[in-house]
Order: sequence, then structure tokens, then C-alpha cells
Amino acid sequence: MKNSFDLKPTLTFLAQLESHNNKAWFDAHRSEYLRAKTNFENFVDCFIADFRPIENFGDLAAASCTFRINRDIRFSKDKSPYKTNMGAHIMRGGRKSGLLGYYINLAPHDESFLAGGMHMPESEPLNKFRQAIDRDAKKFEKIVGRKEFVQAFGKIEGEKLKTAPQGFARDHPAIEWLKLKEVVAMHRLTDKQVLSADFLPNTIQTFKALKPFIDHLNSVTR
Repeated sequence: MKNSFDLKPTLTFLAQLESHNNKAWFDAHRSEYLRAKTNFENFVDCFIADFRPIENFGDLAAASCTFRINRDIRFSKDKSPYKTNMGAHIMRGGRKSGLLGYYINLAPHDESFLAGGMHMPESEPLNKFRQAIDRDAKKFEKIVGRKEFVQAFGKIEGEKLKTAPQGFARDHPAIEWLKLKEVVAMHRLTDKQVLSADFLPNTIQTFKALKPFIDHLNSVTR
């Protein structure tokens, strides 16, 4: 698929939105928003097209992967109406599929990242992950210890319990994995990296290193 995106207007719009996060300003700059959104979705579509030899995405398109820019402010003290990032969860069936996939977060001021894993999971998949660790932690450790994974993501991130989860011994040999409340791999990006000509191929390479991790988590949590 021919590259048809320019992410500079996207980062520029999001940076401006940070300082003018209100409906009146947003409505007055809707054309800039639509340009920013279109460029981001075009990037996502280009990624989907180029990653198909690696991952079976079916008939996936960016429209079913990207998140709305409107914030849900019903239960938040922060009443800012708009997100100041653009995000897409990319996996067969789209963001509502229930499958873990590849997450692209675009935000200005070097706050962009590529990620995947279990972010704020519900209790059932988290318990299934812990059961898999209890059965065979070495399989997971081999995946996250691969050279390509470590180079792209470093260590697994996520909140942890202070002690062993219920039903597991404190001296369990895999206790540090069992204490995880989230299981996240994250590759942080600067604005310069996002705007470089190599951003798409670098995204392909980064998510190629992530695929065994995603495949494993999907296999043990479903």
C-alpha cells in the first residue's frame, strides 16, 4: 500500500489541543482535526497492509481500530472534553474483538509509543495468565527474554501487588510474574522518530518482535 500519511499535522493539532481543550476551539478547528485524524488513520491502514504477511488481520481497516477523541468524563474529575492523543488497537476484529493486539499511541512532546499486552485487565484473564505462569513460567520467560523483544521493549511493565496474589505462595519461584496486575510491553517514541521516513518500517519491525508475546497472552487468557 502506498504511504499516504503525514503525521506532522497530527502532532501539531494535538499539541494545540492541549492548550485549547474546549468545544468552542475544537469546533472552530474541526478541519485541522479531520486532517489530523485522516493522516493517523492512513498510517494505521498502511501498517495493517504491510503487516498482513506477519499477522492475519482478516478484513480489518483503521476505522474499526482507532479510538474516539472524545473523553468519557462522566466519572472523572478532569472535565476536559477531548483526549490529547490518538490511539489504535490493531487486531483481527478491531478494538472491540476482545483479542490482545498491537497498540499505537500518537501524542506530542515525545509521548508517543508502541505497545501491547494486558493493560488494566479484568480478573478472569489476569487469573488465567497467573495460572499459566504457575504451570510453566519458563515459556513466558523465554518469549520476553528473546533478543529482539528486549531490544524493542526492555522489561515488562505494569502495576504490581506488594505481596503474592491469593492462592499463591510468597516463595513461588515465579512470584514477580505472579504479582503483576498488568502485563505490558512498551516502546517509547520521540516526535523525531514518529516524523522520520522510517517510522512505518520501524513500527513493522517493533511489532514483529512483539507478536510472540501477543500470541502467547491470547493463547493463555482466552
